[in-house]
Amino acid sequence: MNAPIDVSFFQRDAKPLTSYRPYWAKRFGTAPFLPMSRAEMDQLGWDSCDIILVTGDAYVDHPSFGMAVIGRVLESQGFRVGIIAQPDWHSAEAFKALGKPNLFWGVTAGNMDSMINRYTADRKIRSDDAYTPGDVGGKRPDRAAIVYCQRCREAFNDVPIVLGGIEGSLRRIAHYDYWSDKVRRSIVVDSKCDILLYGNAERALVEVAHRIARREPVEQITDVRGTAFVRRASEDGWFEVDSTEVDEPGVVEAHINPYMTTSEQAAAQGQSCSKEDGSNSVAASAGAACATGQNGTESTVPAMPAVQPIQFVPNPNLSLRSKSKLPPRDKTVLRLPSYEQVKSDPILYAHANRVLHLETNPGNARAMVQAHGEGATARDVWLNPPPIPLTTAEMDWVFGLPYARGPHPSYADEHGSHEGATKIPAWEMIRTSVNIMRGCFGGCTFCSITEHEGRIIQSRSEDSIIQEIEDIRDKVKGFTGTISDLGGPTANMYRLGCSSPEIEKHCRKPSCVFPGICPNLHTDHGPLIKIYRRARKLPGIKKILIGSGLRYDLAVKSPEYVKELVQHHVGGYLKIAPEHTEAGPLNKMMKPGIGSYDKFKQLFEKYSEEAGKKQFLIPYFIAAHPGTSDEDMMNLAIWLKKNGFRADQVQTFYPSPMATATAMYHSGRNTLTKVRREMRDEEEERVDIVRGEKRRRLHKAFLRYHDPNNWPLLRDALKTMGRADLIGNGKHHLIPTFQPLVDGSYQSARKKNSTTSASVKTGMGYTTNKDGKAVALRPRQVDEHAAKEPKGDVRFRAQDNQARPGKLMTQHTGLPPRAGVKPRTAAPGAKKPKR
Repeated sequence: MNAPIDVSFFQRDAKPLTSYRPYWAKRFGTAPFLPMSRAEMDQLGWDSCDIILVTGDAYVDHPSFGMAVIGRVLESQGFRVGIIAQPDWHSAEAFKALGKPNLFWGVTAGNMDSMINRYTADRKIRSDDAYTPGDVGGKRPDRAAIVYCQRCREAFNDVPIVLGGIEGSLRRIAHYDYWSDKVRRSIVVDSKCDILLYGNAERALVEVAHRIARREPVEQITDVRGTAFVRRASEDGWFEVDSTEVDEPGVVEAHINPYMTTSEQAAAQGQSCSKEDGSNSVAASAGAACATGQNGTESTVPAMPAVQPIQFVPNPNLSLRSKSKLPPRDKTVLRLPSYEQVKSDPILYAHANRVLHLETNPGNARAMVQAHGEGATARDVWLNPPPIPLTTAEMDWVFGLPYARGPHPSYADEHGSHEGATKIPAWEMIRTSVNIMRGCFGGCTFCSITEHEGRIIQSRSEDSIIQEIEDIRDKVKGFTGTISDLGGPTANMYRLGCSSPEIEKHCRKPSCVFPGICPNLHTDHGPLIKIYRRARKLPGIKKILIGSGLRYDLAVKSPEYVKELVQHHVGGYLKIAPEHTEAGPLNKMMKPGIGSYDKFKQLFEKYSEEAGKKQFLIPYFIAAHPGTSDEDMMNLAIWLKKNGFRADQVQTFYPSPMATATAMYHSGRNTLTKVRREMRDEEEERVDIVRGEKRRRLHKAFLRYHDPNNWPLLRDALKTMGRADLIGNGKHHLIPTFQPLVDGSYQSARKKNSTTSASVKTGMGYTTNKDGKAVALRPRQVDEHAAKEPKGDVRFRAQDNQARPGKLMTQHTGLPPRAGVKPRTAAPGAKKPKR
């Protein structure tokens, strides 16, 4: 199964995916679509399903949809797999549609976390859902993974439940829940699933499926990497280490002064060194005896000082850090603070989150355990180390499975099309895109990709990528010749990784590119450039665009790549994400400084000019991220105006479960450094948290400084900050002194997320006089006759003003003749005037 040359560098000592003996149902062959009804099962000749997958997304048989990948992988192993997509969760009846599964339920909330899918960053309900036909919201419950598991158990309570997907991955231990503003238990406990598979779970799922098929009890499957489960007692042969020994949240001991004796060191710590003190007391008594003599008279012989050899005593606090005394890592389990502890103590929560992120490298990660409950109800949530990444050959195999590359036929409209009222926006977005890799070593603290897919880049081979492009060209209906994306979590990390497998195996850094690019990181963009050029030359391919996020600090390391990208793969606009301009928030995000953006911008403009193209960069920014002060947002707004940017879509920080930035948000501590109860550097360790609707609105308003609806809020804030000099009507001012009549609405690029006012007359205009006082402006009187005039472009007016038989229209305006004006009629035989 291993490729002759694996383009991913990480060593993989794991059983290949294709080495398992197929299940007996392999004889039924491959289904055009995995069945969603009994009728489809009958057409395939099935009397039952071995595995039934339940998902919160519509079923789209495409490799960009996780449930399709899982279904096809299990089908290739010989299992009969059915899918129940977006079931009615109000009862268990919908979960009985395909009958009882022979082996297990596979449950996921979908490609997105159900809470993020349902609520905005301001906790407002979304009205749309890109993973639902017709973009309709409300087709899945809140915390869908928990609800689906409960209904599966209710439908057939003796069938094991295997939970997976990103919602489960991000909740595998006790986690802060932004929507309820409290710490919730592990989803393994709340959902009552039998086993959780976190991350990209093909390897773990295939092993678990075959072991359940061999009738091995699911509660005995405890040795598979990338799994989490509940156990009542610890297993024999494991060495348990308290997580505080790995990253102590308490007071850190000061450096030992080499000029202090052991007794002085002990005295400084309020202790005593009994062995040395005892020796000294014996020596002192002996010396006193010599000085006084045997008869008690005072002697003139001087007392000899007690001479002791130097003895090196091991520091008990460093015992676990001694390599010779460390237990083997593959048999070590870290005991995290219990759910009850992290729920009531934000410092311990930050500590647990930090330890979790330290144990993410598959090469050196240890198992972890966290207690939930006390007394008779106590049980441990056990987390095995992360899964071993897939090899290049395995990636090619997964993406080469027989996907239909479209939505299930049951979603088609009356014309048999998926383009009309039943269109699925998420599928429309990726229908002509190609995923070339997985994973991200950027480690951005607000992002959950690392927690789900890992830091190790898993790349497909060049031939596999080209084959998929040809399949899109030949099989996708309505293909116009444009590939919308060649990318993944990041556009330009293909075949990048540590230059040394040994170093990569032992590395525990959360990012390979922060605070600077690691000298051990292999940054050659040559293989990616080769794919771009080869794909461009394919017959029938007119354009290949890059829609994935670009890591520009890596891109500037390869000017040849930037030139290739800018001159051939940008459709006028390129979106990148500097996220901020100020060092404070950028350090908390683990993002590069704005200088990297400036370097990339210079290359972008240079190569665009060489190609004779007028192209633009569209930067994305985050408001209200932990570590962002009001002054930081003000400086960002000044930078935006200076560079001529007017942000349309504004993203406010969204605390997703288990993200590092979320731990900062909840605890107020910087988890990128050692978490201490007594801070040694408060400026470094304490994080400014943007809480409350008013302050979050203010940070958002700075990003949209050009919106008149935000000007009153910004004026008050600038005056409070002592920056009233930014208020004025000049080019160097941020906002003007005058205030137009506004309605308080916000027009977003996503129309369904826009907010409109009930009346256009709700605002009151005002300006400031020479004394700086606000002066109300009287609204203009509405001309009744003008109000009756037609509004809008003449090309798009009501049908009453459109040409129709019997109605005379003028030539130039397309409007009816004015009332009381008769059109001129030419005399019979008269000649037309010459023009």
